[in-house]
Amino acid sequence: MRIFKITQTSVLESDELPQEIPVDGYLWMAFARREFEVLQQSVQATLEKLCNVQIVDLHITDMLNNQLPSHFDYTSEYDLLVFRRLASGQTETDLSAPGTLLHVPTQRGGPAVLRKIDTSPVAFLVMSRILITVHPTDCSVRDSFATRLLNSVNTVNSGATSVVSRVPHSPSDLMLRIVSQMVDGYLNLRRELTKQLDHWQSELLNPRTRFKNWTALLDARLSLHMLDEVSEDQRSAIQDWLDSLDTLAKEEESTPKELELLKLRSRDVLEHIERVVHHVRRLEQSAETAVEMHFNAQSNRTNDIMRTLTVLTAIFLPLNLITGFFGMNFENFPYIHSENGLLWTILIMLVISLFSVFFFWRRRYLGDH
Repeated sequence: MRIFKITQTSVLESDELPQEIPVDGYLWMAFARREFEVLQQSVQATLEKLCNVQIVDLHITDMLNNQLPSHFDYTSEYDLLVFRRLASGQTETDLSAPGTLLHVPTQRGGPAVLRKIDTSPVAFLVMSRILITVHPTDCSVRDSFATRLLNSVNTVNSGATSVVSRVPHSPSDLMLRIVSQMVDGYLNLRRELTKQLDHWQSELLNPRTRFKNWTALLDARLSLHMLDEVSEDQRSAIQDWLDSLDTLAKEEESTPKELELLKLRSRDVLEHIERVVHHVRRLEQSAETAVEMHFNAQSNRTNDIMRTLTVLTAIFLPLNLITGFFGMNFENFPYIHSENGLLWTILIMLVISLFSVFFFWRRRYLGDH
């Protein structure tokens, strides 16, 4: 559990549930999923004390569900955004030790990049002056953003004027920045996926090698399909959030400038997600095309082999006919006892062979074309 009291000039971190909200700021309450499950009654009591709000039981269930897809929901008192981030595919099991890192790695084969395509939901509960986030245990996104938040405040307080990352001015702004960092993880993953699929495509289209990674390629196609579905859910959730910003701004009494900033960040996140969707679909199409080209190349190679064998058979067929004809057991067979019979037979067979080769070469049945 990490609790942050955030103002424009300071960020104070605590590991205990807060007793009050900063006068000129807001709270960020970040929980591991099992922590939140164990402490949900205390959290409900704290929210009741601070802002007279209770989280709906259905939303509590959504926040604890490790399989929930990305989606957006709301009440008159808060908004709930569930956003799936890239995770290591590990399972939390220990309720007796909330917040303790106790993971069971998922056993998956194939290239390392495919093992990265695993997601876990992060729940954002946004109130006017409180943001509650529920993460997987040992969430790197939460920790890295908390570090950036603390560093940005220290930089601002030191008097630097070239600070790009300022302190988020509201819980909504903070949520969008965390979501943007999650989406950046998908954008970084696409480079590794492209590199791996390009390598497989080279193997598929190389006639001198035999492709053997069919299981890995099938896993990649399934993973890309799953990633496409995840990205579509993310896009739908952010679009719903963007549509609700006007209502949210009225409830928070946000200024037009703050509202415009929230819309700008939301559109930026949405554009990044659309880039991920576009790239994933292009990778799916490239994988499908590479497989089709591989089988077409194999079919063409098989046709070339069969054509060559057919030509060889056609060349030797009249020769076999001649040898079979002279191999018949007749006593009075013409030319069988002739001194020049063998020579004439060889010459005739050679002429027929050369004529057949020339004929098939002219018809382009032999050689590359």
